[in-house]
Amino acid sequence: MIRVLLADDETMIRAGVRAILATDPGIEVVAEAGDGHQAVELARLHRPDVALLDIRMPRLDGLGAAEELRRAAPGTAVVVLTTFSEDAYIERALGSGVSGFLLKSGDPRELIAGVRAVAGGGAALSPLVARRVIDTLGGERLGRAADARDRLAPLTGREREVVALLAAGLSNQEIAERLHVVEATVKAHVSAVLGRLGLRNRVQLAVLAYEAGLVPGTSDADADASDA
Repeated sequence: MIRVLLADDETMIRAGVRAILATDPGIEVVAEAGDGHQAVELARLHRPDVALLDIRMPRLDGLGAAEELRRAAPGTAVVVLTTFSEDAYIERALGSGVSGFLLKSGDPRELIAGVRAVAGGGAALSPLVARRVIDTLGGERLGRAADARDRLAPLTGREREVVALLAAGLSNQEIAERLHVVEATVKAHVSAVLGRLGLRNRVQLAVLAYEAGLVPGTSDADADASDA
């Protein structure tokens, strides 16, 4: 059972997210909070596997709560629920140790898959959010893509497979099953890649994979076609 803490200052939003998660018998919402401080206190009490945090909350926002949770409940993976109007938070979030970004207006199946992915040690990055993150970071898209490909060039073929699957939203266990290896091998690959590339977390690695076009449907040609 995946135990989830849900934090949002809007009661209706919490009710909607809780209803979506309730459709999966393997996920249980163990606590709900209306602000960041309450989320941190409830995480200390319940030790959830995943915390779903809205960015904009009173007293302490979602990113501040994520930073507190990294110290108070390091075993809790954090997923930020965002909207397209909150670009100013994205760069800060990339350095705050979050395990995923998901859109509030996204597909309910994406929310469930994201919770499962981060609970299993993976990253949850909505494709639409990924494009927004990349655009927000500034610079020319083609230049960033070339730089990303250069950074990933030293990786082995197997490491590139692991990175692509992680960026696509698979958990460590799902990656292991796909590649016919044990989960510990996947964890070792991810840790080695993070260290070699100087990245702080899996979301940063997922963004780099999107920039490099490792995730199907995210190459420059695909992006140009979708923008047409």
